[in-house]
Amino acid sequence: MQDYNDNTVMEVGYLFQKEYWHQGYASEAAIACKQYAFNKLNVMEVYSIIRDTNIPSQNVATRNGMTCKDSFIKHYRGIDMLHFVFSVKTML
Repeated sequence: MQDYNDNTVMEVGYLFQKEYWHQGYASEAAIACKQYAFNKLNVMEVYSIIRDTNIPSQNVATRNGMTCKDSFIKHYRGIDMLHFVFSVKTML
């Protein structure tokens, strides 16, 4: 769960050690998490909140059927950082 726009939203996130990057694991995991959220948790929409500079994670979100809906500045470790908000809604 992540805070976004004065709400708490269900986020699909992933973090892998660098040696496992670019092997398709993030896309596979993100798709499975989205399906679990929709099919088992009955969530209507899932989000991925991604740094503006993290193009590979933005590509994972796109492969997961998400589109960029918004952006905001997140204060993290003493620095203001632009983040993009990707989301996808369930198809009922």
